[in-house]
Amino acid sequence: MTKILNRLSNLAFITVLLLPIAQTQSAEFVLKRDIPYAEPAVERQVLDVYSPVNAKDVPVIFWIHGGGWQTGDKSAVQLKPQAFVDQGFVFVATNYRLLPNVEMGTINRDIAKSIHWVHDHIAEYGGDPKRLLVMGHSAGAQLAALICTDDRYLKAEGLSLSIIKGCVPVDGDTYDVPAIITTAETRRTVHGQPQAKFGHREKFGNDPEKHRDFSAVTHVAKGKGIPPFLILYVNDHPDNSAQAQRLGSVLKEAGIPTKVFGAQETNHSRINNNLGTADDPSTKALFEFVAEALKK
Repeated sequence: MTKILNRLSNLAFITVLLLPIAQTQSAEFVLKRDIPYAEPAVERQVLDVYSPVNAKDVPVIFWIHGGGWQTGDKSAVQLKPQAFVDQGFVFVATNYRLLPNVEMGTINRDIAKSIHWVHDHIAEYGGDPKRLLVMGHSAGAQLAALICTDDRYLKAEGLSLSIIKGCVPVDGDTYDVPAIITTAETRRTVHGQPQAKFGHREKFGNDPEKHRDFSAVTHVAKGKGIPPFLILYVNDHPDNSAQAQRLGSVLKEAGIPTKVFGAQETNHSRINNNLGTADDPSTKALFEFVAEALKK
C-alpha cells in the first residue's frame, strides 16, 4: 500500500514512501522537504532530497524547475525522483527566488548556493558529492546550462565546475538570450503584434550586456572544466530547436562532449512530464548519457 505524504508547509521532515507497483517493484526512498540551503535562508531558499533507503555514496541528480523565472516549484518533479531512485541515485529538487522580486543574477546565485549545500551535505543523505549531475527544464534549463558554463557563480561559493559530471538542459529557449530576443521581437513586429510587456528583454535586465552575460553560449571555452552536455529539446519547436542546436554547436567547437537530442511527437510540457517513463525516447537518451558521464 502507498503511504500518502501530507505536505506540511515550511516544515522539514522525513518520511519513507512505499510506492505503488508498476511493472516492477519501485524502490523505497526517504524524502526530506524544505531543507534550507542558505544562512540565514529566506523564503524559497529551500530544497528537497529524495534518497534511496540505505543509500551510500550514490550519484546525485540536481534538478532545477521551470516557470519562466517567475513561477514554479521544486515539488513539480513528476516521475523523475522515483525514476532516478530506481536507478540508484539521490535526487535533489531546488527552489530559488523568482522575478520580479529579485533580479536574474540573484536567481543564479541561489542556484550556486543550493549546489554548495548539496556538495557539503549530500553525503548525509547517501549521496556522493563527487558525482553530481545538474539538470533543469525550461527556465531551469537556462539556469542549468549557465551554472555549468559560467564558472563565476560556483567560484563565489568556493567551488569549481569540476564537481559537476554532466549537464542536461531540457527544452530551454535562452541559451543565447540576444538571439531569442531578436527572434521573438521580430516575429511580433512582422505580424503586427504588440511587444511583450515583460518579455525576455525585461526579464534579463533590459541591457544588451546583461543579455550576453546570462547566455550560456557566451561562457563556453576550452580548459574551464565544463562538463559533458546532453541537450534535450522538442524537435518541432522552432525556437527551442534553434537554441539547442546553437548551444550544442558552441560546446562541440570547444571540444566538450555534447549530444543534442530532439524529441519527436511531444511538446514543451510533455517532454518534461514524461522523463522517467518507460519507453520514452528522451528518458532513454538521458539514462544513456548519465551512465556514460559517470564513467569519467
